[in-house]
Amino acid sequence: MKFSVFQVSRRGGREKNEDRMGYCYTRESGLFVLADGMGGHPQGEVAAQIAIQTVSAMFQRQAKPQLKDPQEFLSTALLAAHHQILRHSSTRDLLDTPRTTLVAAVVQDGYAHWVHCGDSRLYMVRGGELLTRTRDHSYLELRNAAMPGLDRVNRNVLFTCLGSPTKPLFDMAGPVLLEQGDRILLCSDGLWGALDDDAITRQLSRQAVANAVPDLVEDALRKAGDKSDNVTVVAMEWETPDAYESTQGVSTEGINEDIFASTIQAGPLDQFEDDLDDEAIERTIAEINEAIRRSAARKA
Repeated sequence: MKFSVFQVSRRGGREKNEDRMGYCYTRESGLFVLADGMGGHPQGEVAAQIAIQTVSAMFQRQAKPQLKDPQEFLSTALLAAHHQILRHSSTRDLLDTPRTTLVAAVVQDGYAHWVHCGDSRLYMVRGGELLTRTRDHSYLELRNAAMPGLDRVNRNVLFTCLGSPTKPLFDMAGPVLLEQGDRILLCSDGLWGALDDDAITRQLSRQAVANAVPDLVEDALRKAGDKSDNVTVVAMEWETPDAYESTQGVSTEGINEDIFASTIQAGPLDQFEDDLDDEAIERTIAEINEAIRRSAARKA
């Protein structure tokens, strides 16, 4: 497995950065994940950090060195992250729960799979064209889809997220067979809110990701000005031979099966690290699997 990758996060005009992102990989599987903690609720940055740490911890446990089922992993990991955020809120008796968006992609066996909840996006660019992007779980996106009656509501409000008292809605995609030079970009709304799809596609197609991503982030910050949101991006380019010698190139062919590499760090938010113990995560996964089993039995 060979790819080049670049990630960056900027605070913009906000008092703090509530975005979190990172990537991790084994010899045969890679995970790219981004979360945007939601303002208007407490500890958005905590929700985002719990989400990416939960997903990456599950990836480390299950990618040995491959995931058995990437799509099942993504859906279960998203729900586990949601439950971990609720657990954090419950154990601390918070009056309101921290909330976050999440977008995550797995690359394995030459295919890409992804899941998203909220308005953090994934873009896939091939041959200079936008192959696909995720559709936001927002009233604005519903209005753009010509659904009636939405002119009377706040169209920028998300109708689902992780950490909400209700079960999150999410969309899955893939598998998509990757081709030489395909680019996959995950970003928070600080990027796409300032730059349209054409601008993102054009810039991402024009340069290697190590150059395109910093330029995109700077363009978004410049265009948004003093009121810029947090801008966070992690992007990968599939099978780019010239990138292997660069500091951003990754080749997993020479690493052992038991090696796990990650850029996802706990960071300074150590007040919730006790929420992420192995026993709690395993218990959450078991509860989710049991709920799936009961739902399947009822449908049968």
